[in-house]
Amino acid sequence: MGIVRADCQRQDEQDPLRALRDQFQLPEGVLYLDGNSLGALPKATAKRVASAVNDEWGHGLIRSWNTAGWITLPSRVGDKIARLIGADPGEVVVADSTSVNLYKVLSAALAMAAVAAPRKKVILSERHNFPTDLYIAQSLAREHGCELVLCDTPGEVDARLDEGSVAVLMLTHVNYRTGRMHDLRRLTGLAHERGALALWDLAHSAGAVPLALKADEADFAVGCGYKYLNGGPGAPAFAWVHPRHADRFEQPLSGWMGHAEPFAFTPDYRPAPGIARYLCGTPAVLAMTALECGVDTLLAAPGIEALRKKSLALTDLFMELVEARCGGQGLVLATPLERALRGSQVSYMRAEGGYALMQALIARNVIGDFRAPDLLRFGFTPLYTRFVDVWDAVEALREVLETGVWREPRFQARATVT
Repeated sequence: MGIVRADCQRQDEQDPLRALRDQFQLPEGVLYLDGNSLGALPKATAKRVASAVNDEWGHGLIRSWNTAGWITLPSRVGDKIARLIGADPGEVVVADSTSVNLYKVLSAALAMAAVAAPRKKVILSERHNFPTDLYIAQSLAREHGCELVLCDTPGEVDARLDEGSVAVLMLTHVNYRTGRMHDLRRLTGLAHERGALALWDLAHSAGAVPLALKADEADFAVGCGYKYLNGGPGAPAFAWVHPRHADRFEQPLSGWMGHAEPFAFTPDYRPAPGIARYLCGTPAVLAMTALECGVDTLLAAPGIEALRKKSLALTDLFMELVEARCGGQGLVLATPLERALRGSQVSYMRAEGGYALMQALIARNVIGDFRAPDLLRFGFTPLYTRFVDVWDAVEALREVLETGVWREPRFQARATVT
């Protein structure tokens, strides 16, 4: 006999991380498997943000930039994120969006490359990288007289690096579509051997998988705050630059918060030392306050390795149950079975009705998401996802497939956000 629901219940009872779920406000009866797109709401966030609004803003007014520490939020929250990505205090800042931060660090990387190796004119990435990364790279390639070259397979990345024309390798550590994870250490080392810089997007990594940016000698990294960091919709992003590079080049968005003395109000720009020069405009205080609560939920765990262990167990279970109970229903696994190549999500391709299938699941309170043209994504956040949730989600998927309810017209209409 295969795995039964009682087996999953026993796993939950023995789970050393089970108390971490109590940090979140989770709707009763909802199986939330979309934390790779938007993390769940921490219970502490509403009260903390209300205090920032009512007490710090309402009573403290402008004094709260100093008395409530608003002005230090980018570095304070950055230092907390640093603990999750293998960086040191003073090396990470929270600011802007992932797209904007990518523009900053890729600009700096291209400027460095132009000095160190002016003949290298290629930004190397993947065709299935997240589109915003490619759009930013296309813009900067035109601006710097470079070429954006896109690989179709992971193996092609190695071959392109061997050609010796790459200035910057720009990859997302965990692919947003398939959940496939690159070997960051190996590819960074290979890029350096070939005279290229390595820039990593950690949007689907930070808070989900172990990272060691500094030890692995990465050059630049960015990431968002609203997925596994649980910072809320549109939460600010973060940027990291290896200390060996931080003072070498200015980033192009030379706003006043990146100035060495913002409140000297001088007419000429002088960049702040280190990572602080990657700031630009005024910090988004309320959003950063919420993000800090989200990051704290991760720091409450006994280490990212413990989260990774449970994540792998959850994704293993999901794939095993789908194969056993939904086999022959047209689902094609897009996520690697090999653990070392897998992030914290599982994706399936389905040639027919993928979007409608997901809508039918959501109608049954199993929330994942869909990515065109044919991908169903399920994210597993070990802070709050239970093993019994995995069982129940697969049972709902089996019922939707076997009954054909997804064919109903109500599930065919496309919403703006999928």
